[in-house]
Amino acid sequence: MRKQKYYLAIDDYEYSIIIDSLNKLRCKLIADGRYTDAVDELIIKIAHAPIKKFKIKMTEVSYYGKNNKCCILIFQRKNLKRN
Repeated sequence: MRKQKYYLAIDDYEYSIIIDSLNKLRCKLIADGRYTDAVDELIIKIAHAPIKKFKIKMTEVSYYGKNNKCCILIFQRKNLKRN
């Protein structure tokens, strides 16, 4: 059985937050004298992840919360290239 793959659509700011957070976790683990293998692997995976451009088409909008102030947008991914 194949492993399920997950895709994230993030911008440069979100990417830097993820890397910074993982690095802080790694430093904390080192200070506590614990193993950092899992965090190291995640940093490497994220740093070397391929970038794929795609268009986003809005398909549905739903609201929740008091007085419909919060909004969830559900997007459908549309690839630019087909393999």
